[in-house]
Amino acid sequence: MGKKYKWHKIADSLNEIEFASNNIAVVDLDGKNICLGKSNEGVFAFAYKCPHAGGILAEGFIDALGNIVCPLHRYKYNMANGRNVSGEGYYLKHWPVQINEDGVFVGIEETGGLFGLFK
Repeated sequence: MGKKYKWHKIADSLNEIEFASNNIAVVDLDGKNICLGKSNEGVFAFAYKCPHAGGILAEGFIDALGNIVCPLHRYKYNMANGRNVSGEGYYLKHWPVQINEDGVFVGIEETGGLFGLFK
């Protein structure tokens, strides 16, 4: 059985989202800041802070391979799957993004238990 998501609208269109020169935007998702990163592969939603030392990922950059790079220690994460590609073993929380005529949506996985809740 596949994952089920509750989709949260974050903008009416992609043009409404203010991406900085580093192709990263900070958006509000149900009262929490998350980041959107734009690369040649698409638009990805991921955690606002690095899981290693809490660096603000919006202040980092997206490298030539499409990885988000933390500004503190240069740890790199794949924006699509959260995998730490620089080898330190951390995992970046990330969420799927859907862009359609109704707007831009981020999917939060629906779970049956308390431990998977977003809030």
